[in-house]
Amino acid sequence: MASGSKYQIDMCHGPLFSEILLFAVPLMVTYIMQVLFSAIDLAVIGRFGSADSMAAVGSCSPLITFFLSLFFGLSAGANVVVANAIGAREGKKISRAVHTTMASALWSGGILAVIGILFARTALVWMETPPEVLPKGTLYLQLYFAGVPLVFFYNFGAAILRAGGDTRRPMYFLLVAGAAKVLINLLLVSVFELDVAGVAAATVIANGISSVLVMNALRAAKGSGRLVLKKLRIHPETLRDILKIGIPAGLQGSCFGLSNVVIQSAVNSFGPAAMAGNAAGISLEGIVYVGGNAFYFAAISFVGQNYGAKKYKRLLRSFFCCLAFSCGITTVLGWGICLAGRPLLSIYNPDREVIECGMVRLKYMLIPYMLNCTMDIFSAGLRGLGHSFKPMLATLTGVCLFRVAWVWWVLPLRRTMEMLFISYPISWILVSVVNGLMFYFVLRGLFRQAAHSVPEAPGRHSALRS
Repeated sequence: MASGSKYQIDMCHGPLFSEILLFAVPLMVTYIMQVLFSAIDLAVIGRFGSADSMAAVGSCSPLITFFLSLFFGLSAGANVVVANAIGAREGKKISRAVHTTMASALWSGGILAVIGILFARTALVWMETPPEVLPKGTLYLQLYFAGVPLVFFYNFGAAILRAGGDTRRPMYFLLVAGAAKVLINLLLVSVFELDVAGVAAATVIANGISSVLVMNALRAAKGSGRLVLKKLRIHPETLRDILKIGIPAGLQGSCFGLSNVVIQSAVNSFGPAAMAGNAAGISLEGIVYVGGNAFYFAAISFVGQNYGAKKYKRLLRSFFCCLAFSCGITTVLGWGICLAGRPLLSIYNPDREVIECGMVRLKYMLIPYMLNCTMDIFSAGLRGLGHSFKPMLATLTGVCLFRVAWVWWVLPLRRTMEMLFISYPISWILVSVVNGLMFYFVLRGLFRQAAHSVPEAPGRHSALRS
């Protein structure tokens, strides 16, 4: 990446407090816009369609998240590899990471598109989707997955920009694409009455706009981070480094997705009103999630760059800044949304039963949400240090297996939505403890190694001074 770009942030020097905010706030705004635009999907379909249509769109969300998470881990791997190379100032590695990442986006996006289109209906049947919702859900999924390569191209490209500290341009790109999505959504659903097909089509078109914008930004970059289309290919060694981080990250994300699919199947058994209320609750919950998730990516990038530059004390300060910001912001947002829960849920659907079902989710998810942030930031810290398998294993056990076991064996003892959703905060506590211990021992080993690699004399290695 060209140094000195007005969009970049120097993560290895300068005041951490302001730099982390400068990195995370545009990212937070970006994610909030994504959530709001998705919320508009639900609001439009809830107002101009039927309850079945809203349930169809909402019930597809956990399934989409599950499939995308399997591949989005590669973008996290690319973020770490590019960030490490920038911190170490290795231009050749940066160029190879950029071109390998974007080539991987095209290949993996194409593969997932085919899988999603072919198995959309089967997956919804496995989730015990009600018969009256199944046809619309299948149509929405198939149209959505047809545009998945565009989703991948934007997200992988944005990961490259983030690795260099640029979170503003992805925000601008999403603002343009999101505004277009809202207009197209209203046109296709309220005017042409295309129902779920209109929502899916608007999403695909918006993803196309954002992917073109991010591609142009990468092609216009200066220095080693510039994307040259004729150089677009997979470099085996770079791909191996990306996969080393990306596969465990993807599996970790898919663990969340799989457990959410199981949770969604349990929600489906409570009927369409519960499905619609849960969908609205997830949408509002997404606003809180992005507040924490912005600092998750900040932790990966800041830890990754300072690890590459061997600035371990700055790395540790970066981590704790991200943890404090993440917990504080999500607590304020979560409690605020809970207090205003019923009026907010009524925007999606005025039905009283739907609103009460949505409130159950909000109470059990948003009040203890800082536990989720703690789990995620410890995972981000480990990933920035190149340890991706450890948090994946902790998540597999403490999230996926635990929640599945809860639905199978604990929920039947008292079959209520309250009993279903309390499994979330319990799993956050379990994984937070395990990830925290692993981060401590990995970092302790890193500091010991650094201490033994430098002589005991004045003017010790700059890594221990930063």
